[in-house]
Amino acid sequence: MQNFTIGKPAAALALSLTLTFAAAAGSGHAAGRHDAEQTPWGIAAAAKGARTIEVRMGDDMRFVPDRIEVRQGETVRFVVRNKGKVLHEMVIGTPEALREHAALMKRFPKMEHDEPHMTHVKSGRKGQIVWNFNRPGTFQFACLIPGHYDAGMTGTIVVTPAAPQGNKP
Repeated sequence: MQNFTIGKPAAALALSLTLTFAAAAGSGHAAGRHDAEQTPWGIAAAAKGARTIEVRMGDDMRFVPDRIEVRQGETVRFVVRNKGKVLHEMVIGTPEALREHAALMKRFPKMEHDEPHMTHVKSGRKGQIVWNFNRPGTFQFACLIPGHYDAGMTGTIVVTPAAPQGNKP
């Protein structure tokens, strides 16, 4: 029997990939279900009753709009249109999660993933994300294709706290 050892960085990367793909597999997104896991920035939702926001992206490495405001508890259906000539994506997350994911994409540019908080959109096409922002805070969206994030292809989502319900009899 042959023994293999890997260094700490490789072990950490392997664990990170395992957890990422395990979360994606458990999300039910690929099967068309909406039983995704809760994230710090919200949870996947059904489109019924959602507010639609169109987001355009292009080869100038910008999103339009690049700032979006929603209320806590609101479900948004993002219709994401690629006006450019190259593949782009929209991924929602915390600034930290997006930075980590962008670094991973640089190391593994052909990595495939399909999670409900992201959509990959070919040139001239559109994609969508349906998301319930059930936690207040300031989050980001970005294109994490190598080079795009570094070029500033990011935007901000501000989720304002829900109004207090008051006392009900």
